[in-house]
Amino acid sequence: MEDLNIAEILSEDGRVRFRYARYLSEDGTRWIRHGRFEAYHVNGTIASEGTFVHGVEQGEWRDYHPNGQLAATGAYENGEEVGDWQFFDESGAVSEDPGEQ
Repeated sequence: MEDLNIAEILSEDGRVRFRYARYLSEDGTRWIRHGRFEAYHVNGTIASEGTFVHGVEQGEWRDYHPNGQLAATGAYENGEEVGDWQFFDESGAVSEDPGEQ
């Protein structure tokens, strides 16, 4: 594996929209996410955080509402959601899975 580098993808107003570690594929044609991943809301607060392992989500992930409250928490294994995910409304109260509404 090549050396990791940190990518920062900016929004039109210059704020960081995505920040993640990545490495270049062996054939040099694409970047592969590997390590910490963060996405940000337009207002600059964190929207999502987790880890990629060789291009797929792995381990614990957290999503947040624009007001900073936790929106969802759960885990991935080899890019697939596993186990029970918890969802929260903007006040922090437990809510239903948005996919089941």
